[in-house]
Amino acid sequence: MEQSYAQISSDERSKIACLLATGRSIRKIAAALDRAPSTIAREIKRNSSSSGAYQPVYAGQQSHARRWTGSMLDRDCVLRGTVLARLDHGWSPEQIAGHLTRCTGMQVISYETIYRFVYAQIARTKDYSWRHCLPRGKAKRGLRSRKRLSSASFIAHRRPIRERPIEVNDRLILKHWEADFMQFGRRGLAVLALHERYSRLLIAVPMSSKAAEPVAKAMMDIIGALPPPMRQTVTFDNGTEFARHFELNALGIKTFFCDTYSPWQKGGIENAIGRMRRTLPRKTDLATISDDQLTELFRTYNNTPRKCLDYQTPAELFWEKLLHFKCESTLAAPPEWRVEHSS
Repeated sequence: MEQSYAQISSDERSKIACLLATGRSIRKIAAALDRAPSTIAREIKRNSSSSGAYQPVYAGQQSHARRWTGSMLDRDCVLRGTVLARLDHGWSPEQIAGHLTRCTGMQVISYETIYRFVYAQIARTKDYSWRHCLPRGKAKRGLRSRKRLSSASFIAHRRPIRERPIEVNDRLILKHWEADFMQFGRRGLAVLALHERYSRLLIAVPMSSKAAEPVAKAMMDIIGALPPPMRQTVTFDNGTEFARHFELNALGIKTFFCDTYSPWQKGGIENAIGRMRRTLPRKTDLATISDDQLTELFRTYNNTPRKCLDYQTPAELFWEKLLHFKCESTLAAPPEWRVEHSS
């Protein structure tokens, strides 16, 4: 009675590798395993590494990936081209599957099959650029991490942004600020950024620590030098580096915090940092940037005309308003706002 076909087992793959190493032909290997020569030839061709070597473990991984992930798209080149084209246009697998179903009146493919196909390509080729086909760009599927307690719960005297004066949203008065950190690839080095909402002026202070105490002192040194009418509020995200925010209250400055996971609520500084990333990308090693170079980068930002300011520069608008308070001697800085180190 003819034996039914069965997938090649791991033991058989080990025997194939051993027999190939001794120089046996495909027909002799097939006879030793009681398999058809075409089965052995196909196994070696499909599951050998890119260098041409046949390794049992790698062959098993390749076979498993092909069998369980994306086999439908492997077989149907037309459907595969259709799916990949839509992925390139930013469609999600669910959108692709749903649209094909709507167009044809029947389910053509499931979104789960598309996900499996993409992750199979990553597993087979080790080419992680495939992840960019997916909306979230994840290279590996997995469970979402457990929800952790928000850092907002560790910030004493925290006032939510809903209590902030409505006038802050209008950007009509120079007295409201936002604060954030520019992070970089190398740990321990960061830039504290302070952004004035009306003029769009950006002040930067390199910091060797994100501890709350030195951060609060740096902010007090900078904002405290301004006339009181020009420093009424500061808005933060919920990073614990701003946990000593209440020290600014001694200067008459009210402090507010965005809702958790809502950085867009301080969109001014987010936009400013995004612009600075053009010259200071996250991979920058700040240790290689001199004080003068860093100063010049932020001076360039503050002296670049902005359409939203009727093509004035942030520095021009800020100092124009400052002179109205006749406090030029309060700050020992030229019209191009400097980058200063915290002590």
